[in-house]
Amino acid sequence: MYRALIEATAFGTRVIVDAFDRNGVPVNELVACGGLPEKNKLLMQIYADVTGREFKVSASAQTPALGSAMFGAVAAGRAAGGYDSIFEATPRMARLKKEVYKPNPAAHKVYDDLYSEYVTLHDYFGRGAIMS
Repeated sequence: MYRALIEATAFGTRVIVDAFDRNGVPVNELVACGGLPEKNKLLMQIYADVTGREFKVSASAQTPALGSAMFGAVAAGRAAGGYDSIFEATPRMARLKKEVYKPNPAAHKVYDDLYSEYVTLHDYFGRGAIMS
């Protein structure tokens, strides 16, 4: 049951990533943040396997707070000791761990087959599509 719950959220993540890609917003990098990526290697590997993409992990366990601090530094501006843009603040304030979760090609193939079934059910229950 636990694994099925993880897989369901990973499939949901893939639906979102695929929608971005399909609509002209390429997803070039995925970074997982917070406690789960640090504490649950199985979850991270399943996400990589289901999406077929690498997942990097934020070095901060408090990424939302760090993001707020970064925007605060941008709001202060360089004159007050901050930064003039979020693009300037990011390399100075945010870090990634060296750990990267890479998809296992054999597992990705299995999940790819299951994904088509997931999308059918997702569209049926979530969008009211008619099943044939």
